[in-house]
Amino acid sequence: MTRTEGDAASHDAAGAGAVAGLLLAAGGGRRLGGRPKALLPYRGRPLVERAVAALRAGGCGPVQVVLGAAADEVRQRAELSGCLLAENPDWASGMGSSLRTGLAALAGTGAPAALVMLVDQPRIGPEVVARLVAAHRAGAALVAATYGGERGHPVLFAREHWAGVAAAATGDRGARDFLRAHGAELTLVECADIAAPDDIDTPGDLALLE
Repeated sequence: MTRTEGDAASHDAAGAGAVAGLLLAAGGGRRLGGRPKALLPYRGRPLVERAVAALRAGGCGPVQVVLGAAADEVRQRAELSGCLLAENPDWASGMGSSLRTGLAALAGTGAPAALVMLVDQPRIGPEVVARLVAAHRAGAALVAATYGGERGHPVLFAREHWAGVAAAATGDRGARDFLRAHGAELTLVECADIAAPDDIDTPGDLALLE
């Protein structure tokens, strides 16, 4: 069973029509020796805080955070006030279950779209978020950032696509199958000039946090 929590003010903010930020922060860092990615140190604070700040500064509200590995410790150590929190008990099964958890948690809000961001990509900042939000406000229902023409994260889904995304999200594939099936409807936003999609999977990647 998914456990969600959050304050009423955050729920009310969604009713204003703002794009919701959906941060997937459940990973256990298996190839990092079991260090939960949300708690990796970034400039003296847990990495999850940096991603939340990027979503907010880029124009998202509310911000829904999906926790999994060491969820209780993340709640204790990270400053996530004002965020909506959902816990994915099946986080070890892969990104797909966290995506489903997050979209389900947002279903009761008035958010017209959700921008999905991964916690372990510290070189993606608010400028990228803002570009995708702007594309949605211009009429795009499916949006993805690209880097040198290669599709990556974040991705944005208008509400009418949430059920389809959740149905296709299995294992560690996230929304890849859904996006491939709806390629003709997808708006691609090039972001290589302002960010890089490097993620933190192995000890060698920890240099990205410096």
